[in-house]
Amino acid sequence: MASKKLVNSVTGCADEALAGLVACNPDLQMLQGHRVALRSDLESLRGRVALLSGGGSGHEPAHAGFIGKGMLTGVIAGAVFTSPAVGSILAAIRAVAQAGTAGTLLIVKNYTGDRLNFGLAREQARAEGIPVEMVVVGDDSAFTSLKKAGRRGLCGTVLIHKVAGALAEAGVGLEEIVRRVSAAAAAMGTLGASLSSCSVPGSKPTFQLPDDEMELGLGIHGEAGVRRMKMATADELVKAMIDHMTDPSNESHVPVRAGSAVVLVVNNLGGLSFLELGIVADAAVRCLEARGVKIARALVGTFMSALEMAGVSLTLLLAEDALLQLIDAETTASAWPRVARVPVTGRPRSRAAPAEEPEGPEPAAAEGAASRRAALVLQRVCATLLGLEEHLNALDRAAGDGDCGTTHSRAAKAIQQWLEERPPPSRPDHLLSALARLLLEKMGGSSGALYGLFLTAAAQPLKTTAGLPAWTAAMDAGLEAMQRYGKAAPGDRTMLDSLWAAGQELRALQSPGANLLQVLSRAVQSAEAAAEATKTMEAGAGRASYISSARLEQPDPGAVAAAAVLRAILEALQSQAA
Repeated sequence: MASKKLVNSVTGCADEALAGLVACNPDLQMLQGHRVALRSDLESLRGRVALLSGGGSGHEPAHAGFIGKGMLTGVIAGAVFTSPAVGSILAAIRAVAQAGTAGTLLIVKNYTGDRLNFGLAREQARAEGIPVEMVVVGDDSAFTSLKKAGRRGLCGTVLIHKVAGALAEAGVGLEEIVRRVSAAAAAMGTLGASLSSCSVPGSKPTFQLPDDEMELGLGIHGEAGVRRMKMATADELVKAMIDHMTDPSNESHVPVRAGSAVVLVVNNLGGLSFLELGIVADAAVRCLEARGVKIARALVGTFMSALEMAGVSLTLLLAEDALLQLIDAETTASAWPRVARVPVTGRPRSRAAPAEEPEGPEPAAAEGAASRRAALVLQRVCATLLGLEEHLNALDRAAGDGDCGTTHSRAAKAIQQWLEERPPPSRPDHLLSALARLLLEKMGGSSGALYGLFLTAAAQPLKTTAGLPAWTAAMDAGLEAMQRYGKAAPGDRTMLDSLWAAGQELRALQSPGANLLQVLSRAVQSAEAAAEATKTMEAGAGRASYISSARLEQPDPGAVAAAAVLRAILEALQSQAA
């Protein structure tokens, strides 16, 4: 079965993709009758070298995303993973020549079809008297022994676009540009790794990859790599990639060693999430710097993809000052990122956090009875939440991402670690404030923010009021803060439903002679009943409000968790009173 693709037709997808880029970029124009995009200001290039590149579609944003002042003059696109037609390449060469350019350089990735078709177009143009040169880029570092076909052209080709574009913009002649970019291409290597294959529109995936394996050293056309390896962490994969790329016994290695300065490109092969890409980038920087390699510039993003392939490639280009000036030169190409013109290595990457305001004095003997009681209560709460992790996650899947249990478990583990490091404050306001800070920092998600709000607000009345009535005021303050910022109300099918029900019962603490355990027991029963009642409520706030009420057949996980916390507090206090 063919994979799903959001296209109008298989046959027209390459044309329409290029047309879409041109339609949204006034600086580009299509060449009539051809799948060719050109700068719309060709006449401004009179007397300067034109740069043409291209290849099969499916590698977006390469190559058309790199058309612009300071980069490519134009691009000739083939069908998906198919070399462009000779006639279209020749038409593009003629178009830039007619604009009065001082020769044309063809920048071609090292694939047989591209070499043949661009080479044939070059010969025909030269026969017409048009000065044309061709540079074939082969930056693949996968193969330890080189075959006759040579190294494949991969993402490093984009860096050659940039170097050549800066030289052409500066008015450098054709022969000198060829010399300079050939030298740069020889000092560069790229290696790819993937968690999946890809599929050409209308076709099945190009190869199958088991769930527990990844492919190392693959190309950009869905072809398999040089070897498969078991799934590994990002750090392990990046180390394996850089080891392979820089191994002197590898005939296609990049001669990077301690003291070298490099341009690093972390390239998304199409289907990797931005989260994963950032993790890989961090791993690459740490791995290189640990080896004494200076990262002069770093580019992270999608530059040359392989359709939806969930993978990444790393490119290393040996850099010296003259080359960095070309990398840093201005360009209007839409896909070229804004790169800081300073080295990555050697820059401070963190700033000291402001010191927190010290709280009021803690009564002597913080490890006294009140502190020990608080620790026992918190330990009971943590054990309860850890035991509910899978149940809460299951409830949460009906409304979204299924992580409510994980979020509460993360909070419980953070509290447990906190208790191991220090006794909890014995003053109630200090205790709630400390828990608020901890949950805001460690719990995450909207639950962390809501609990943090609740506890921060609840701590305020406890600073000035003592006794059981103060806890009523604390509960009211916490609930008011949750409603003000969370925008939920009782009956909206959220954690507030449980807490609100408990809060109404806790008002009895204001009565003289109120019994804490009896009042808290009624509050817990009300909270549990309210949590159960949420299964018949229509969600009015939170992520569940975007889901049809017919699909919400389970109680709200946040309400269940809040009721469970209250139950754990009650049971801990009861055991202490026994």
